Amino acid sequence: MSLNREKYLALVTLLEQLRSDATTTQIVALELRQRVASLQQFFGEQIVPLADENWRVQSYQTEISKQLRVLAIDVMFLQGARQASTVQTRLQTISDRLTTLIQYCDAILQPEAEGEK
Repeated sequence: MSLNREKYLALVTLLEQLRSDATTTQIVALELRQRVASLQQFFGEQIVPLADENWRVQSYQTEISKQLRVLAIDVMFLQGARQASTVQTRLQTISDRLTTLIQYCDAILQPEAEGEK
């Protein structure tokens, strides 16, 4: 298994854990903010430096970077939510954004998976 593939699989695992925790437990907004910051750090340190001349992968990396920044903003909005309905809406938005991020990672991993068959 390539090092690049391992890094993306690790990112997917982190994203899935966060999505699960955000939707099934009463996660505190501050903890959510810290975990999103850790995700951004992992992406910046482990994924961004990966050398890949494939323009498709670079495009997905750019989109992942953007979505992670927007996710951080979503979490700030969650922290400001006061009504239960607003909290639920914000948590759903966060869950949807995490799903999108997982799909981007899956799209990057897909060609490698087909090449291994």
